[in-house]
Amino acid sequence: MFNEHVQSRAEQQAATRQKVLAAAERLFRAQGFKATTIRQIAAEANVSTGTVMAAGEKDALLVSLYDNWITAVHNSRQTELAPAKTTATTEDVLKLFAPFVGHFAVDSELSREYLAILVRGNHESVIFRDLALALLGELEAVLARSALPRSQVGRGARTIYLAYLGLLMTAASGAIAMPEAADQLRQTIEFVITHPRGSQ
Repeated sequence: MFNEHVQSRAEQQAATRQKVLAAAERLFRAQGFKATTIRQIAAEANVSTGTVMAAGEKDALLVSLYDNWITAVHNSRQTELAPAKTTATTEDVLKLFAPFVGHFAVDSELSREYLAILVRGNHESVIFRDLALALLGELEAVLARSALPRSQVGRGARTIYLAYLGLLMTAASGAIAMPEAADQLRQTIEFVITHPRGSQ
């Protein structure tokens, strides 16, 4: 009986949090991150401002929205690899990043806000922990089918992953546009896959 009550309460809290996040996302996209207030999010979600703050202040809510979306992308990935006879190309590696680059480009202003929050370092994101491991694993699986020597697959995956993060942060600063960042990511992938190998 006690466990059922605790579980029910936890489920209610999770449902309320999702309601708050959905309201925040609607407002962030409709009127912009900076123009949105906690009071407006509370009104949109039909909850108190205290309930919104329990879910997180604005920066934390935005990080949660992006983390949830990125997690959903990884969870929906097909884990089956292409047949071993198929050699992976730059395009195969780029496909891993396509949902992210596309999403960041759809609402570049909101994406810049998210990345700026990460750069400030005040909010932890699973993009640097669990999701980093997931993407690195996906990269290694694809690079294992490329011309890259087996001994260099791990290093190649880390190089591409760090280039991806760096390019996202550079795009967030406004120094380059997202299409340019995507093109530079393509060049990095090509370099990693085709660069002359030393000793293995």
